[in-house]
Amino acid sequence: MTAVRGRTGRPPLTDERKAAVRLEIARAAVDLFVAQGVAATTGEQIGRAVGVSARTVWRYFPTKESCVRPLFSTGIDAVAAALRQWRPGRPLQEAFDDVWIADEEPAGPDVGALLRLTRTEPGLRAVWLQAHDEAEPAFARALAERAGLPDDDVRPAVWAAMLNAALRAAVEQHAHRPVEPG
Repeated sequence: MTAVRGRTGRPPLTDERKAAVRLEIARAAVDLFVAQGVAATTGEQIGRAVGVSARTVWRYFPTKESCVRPLFSTGIDAVAAALRQWRPGRPLQEAFDDVWIADEEPAGPDVGALLRLTRTEPGLRAVWLQAHDEAEPAFARALAERAGLPDDDVRPAVWAAMLNAALRAAVEQHAHRPVEPG
């Protein structure tokens, strides 16, 4: 009779821990990109900054530029959540007041500097635009639900596209404004 062997090695990570590792990698990547540039940054350096192997970095992200995706997605997720919680009869601005207040004192990497890099780094620009592209359906679902419209109605999709473009432009404008000496 053959003995049944159980799983050996490290136990699998929970979804929460995987998300935390992805965020740690994102923060380290931003810090390195801002300090030394994207071209000069390697997956090995990103992994070393977090205390994981380059292989682990590549398991989570297909490219070094894509490592920043969790930071872009966090803001977009906050907007989608604000849309879902937007109370009928209230101005749209009120839906975002909490998002903007919570985002005024960001902890961690310089996301503004990262956004400024999206102007000159095509790989980072592609990740930024892809994050926004993938956000539009979530925005459209939230707007359709709020308006009591079916999912296949074109109006929420158009509203979501307009909102998404306006948000992207506003965030980029904010990030690219001259930094005042403080």
